[in-house]
Amino acid sequence: MGGFLNVLKPPGMTSHDVIGFVRRVLHVKRVGHAGTLDPAAAGVLPVAVGASTRLIEYLELADKTYRAEVKFGIATDSGDDTGEVIESLADFTLPAADEIESALARFRGHITQVPPAHSAIKIGGRRACDLLREGKAVDMPSREVIIHRLELLARRDDTLLIDTDCSKGTYIRSLCVDIGAALGIPATMAFLVRRRVGDFALEDALTLEELKGQGASALLAPSDFLSHLERYDLNPRREKAFCNGLSTGERQRIPQSDTLKVYAEDRFIGIGRFDRSNMEVVPVKVLKP
Repeated sequence: MGGFLNVLKPPGMTSHDVIGFVRRVLHVKRVGHAGTLDPAAAGVLPVAVGASTRLIEYLELADKTYRAEVKFGIATDSGDDTGEVIESLADFTLPAADEIESALARFRGHITQVPPAHSAIKIGGRRACDLLREGKAVDMPSREVIIHRLELLARRDDTLLIDTDCSKGTYIRSLCVDIGAALGIPATMAFLVRRRVGDFALEDALTLEELKGQGASALLAPSDFLSHLERYDLNPRREKAFCNGLSTGERQRIPQSDTLKVYAEDRFIGIGRFDRSNMEVVPVKVLKP
């Protein structure tokens, strides 16, 4: 048994809780997920089952879409409304629409952000959030991410509703805090829904109840959810060698990307890496038929 699942994670559960649920429903131990969602957040959680767990790292390369509510007037230690309030401002007015749009424009494209310390990012082999619980100081390194789209959907007296398409590694909590800083008002994330991870869309996601009802019939073909990877069609004569771990000389074309989803006679057989120095495709992850 193997394949992908598009699961709708409900608020109040950890991503690991969802994995436990899938294991019980499908009676399979080998289950993993791509892209952890905070317990308070909801939305798309791609899940891999069986041999398909070997492809999780490639799902995590995909861009994501989020909808979030930015709440102004308070800042918390975690960057969302589950944390302790570290700053508050009772008397403020959100700027005019053009000033808000000008602030949002600063965050489109390549930006640098500092992930929240209350996260699962590992520092010296330990999760940052675990170090915080032990009372240890955590110095989070900044990272470059890409905000492909950042759109204001609605505003109220003390909140903004935003929608964004972003690269892997983007923390929406940090984005909300930074938007507040750009407007000169403390802010935190009050609500988050992940609407898309690559080819996994919210409108197609299964609730846990639906997954329980469908069981193994809900499993999806891995090749249908790797559109963010470039396709390489292997010479059928080289399929056996490739599946046995041997590289294949490039004679057809030069791929634009180094990470490739490899097909033989229109069948997905795994992941390859294009070695530009030797002009050949090297097998990285081979899936048995």
